[in-house]
Amino acid sequence: MLTILGFAMIATFLVLIMMKKMSPIAALVLIPALFCVFVGKGAHLGDYVIDGVSSLAPTAAMLMFAIVYFGVMIDVGLFDPIVRAILKFCKADPMRVVVGTALLAAIVSLDGDGSTTFMITVSAMYPLYKRLKMSLVVMTGVAAMANGVMNTLPWGGPTARAATALKVDASDIFVPMIPALAVGLVAVVALAYVLGLRERRRVGTLSLDDALVREPETETETVLVGAGAAGGASGGRSGAGAGAGAARGGAGTGGAGEAADRDAGSEAESGDDFKGLDPNRPTLRPKLYWFNALLTVALLTAMIMELLPIPVLFLIGAALALTVNFPRIPDQKARIAAHADNVLNVSGMVFAAAVFTGVLSGTGMVDHMAKWLVDTIPDGMGPQMGLVTGLLSLPLTYFMSNDGFYFGVLPVLAEAGQAHGVSTLEIARASIVGQPLHMSSPLVPAVYVLVGMAKVEFGDHTRFVVKWAVLTSLVILAAGILFGII
Repeated sequence: MLTILGFAMIATFLVLIMMKKMSPIAALVLIPALFCVFVGKGAHLGDYVIDGVSSLAPTAAMLMFAIVYFGVMIDVGLFDPIVRAILKFCKADPMRVVVGTALLAAIVSLDGDGSTTFMITVSAMYPLYKRLKMSLVVMTGVAAMANGVMNTLPWGGPTARAATALKVDASDIFVPMIPALAVGLVAVVALAYVLGLRERRRVGTLSLDDALVREPETETETVLVGAGAAGGASGGRSGAGAGAGAARGGAGTGGAGEAADRDAGSEAESGDDFKGLDPNRPTLRPKLYWFNALLTVALLTAMIMELLPIPVLFLIGAALALTVNFPRIPDQKARIAAHADNVLNVSGMVFAAAVFTGVLSGTGMVDHMAKWLVDTIPDGMGPQMGLVTGLLSLPLTYFMSNDGFYFGVLPVLAEAGQAHGVSTLEIARASIVGQPLHMSSPLVPAVYVLVGMAKVEFGDHTRFVVKWAVLTSLVILAAGILFGII
């Protein structure tokens, strides 16, 4: 019964948000609460929620201060050279824009943090997608898949979890998988090329000057969007938060941008338009560029070396960035307010997801679901446990947290594989192939940063990305089998 209710709860959640009958936050809270009552454990709902919140609180704190930190870095112009290089490569060609999205997301993913990747990628690419009237779900889908492939880096999380759960060395898992993962990354770029061609046929092309032309402002007051968060811009000038480049609240062409907006995944706001990079925005700090660059490199290095917990690193980094770049307290308050909307949306979504995961785990539904899936494996498939593990990693890492899969399910699969002569390392390698799909799971906090900054409905993103992410994961699995890695 718990197995059926677990799958029913997940299916209900996905159907309601994809049909836009409920907002993700409401669905993440109300649906598990209802199913908790169905299970007969309503009296324990509070305990389950507190346990879920406790487990995700460090993640929420990390996201809050990471958004502030990278929002400030975008405001002061740290990523302007990257944005200009990407824009120069893209040349306002939709095909190049989508391919550039995949490449940028893959490169930034080297730091091992999905939230960072999505903040930088969306900030850089959002202006071109909007100006060219391209589908924003293409941007979110390609970025999520590229990050999913790169998320298998030893410091990204899944590989380390697999190594810990099975008591093997992370390098023994990752290094042999490099050829298969490289094929997966090539598949993402190839998919980006195909999707870009489709967008090119749909929207045509513009020159770079046309794409970034500064349009006459219709109002003296604009709203600054930095890292996807709204705040005030002074002097009537449009500040696009260094990379985000999105001016809201009547700046730009007013209703023209809204009328022409054909994006499948975003709801245009009144006058929602943007002006590309604004080299004269008041938040720029060119004299502090190298300080900000070194601070960011030091922060990412400390994160990779695990010198301190990631939330602590971003808390310290945000405090330093605000203090040095904006020494006046009113300016610091203005920068925090500018990104408060995004912070609230993302952290709220994380805590709502804590209700979902808390009920799944606390009621025992996730354990019963995993046991049922493992028990359904036919005995004749024993020698093919590598393939079975790879296939199971797709739905299980989508419907479960990485911790639940790698520490709860993977040891069982490894034990079953050993009984049929399949090595633990093969099982461990196969377990990471589902990461391109996992990065779009409703249980992954970083995906809410992605869709929130891109102003894309989570249901629209899910409808678009699932089929392509499954295909990418299967390509990695097939390459692993073909190369004899799995």
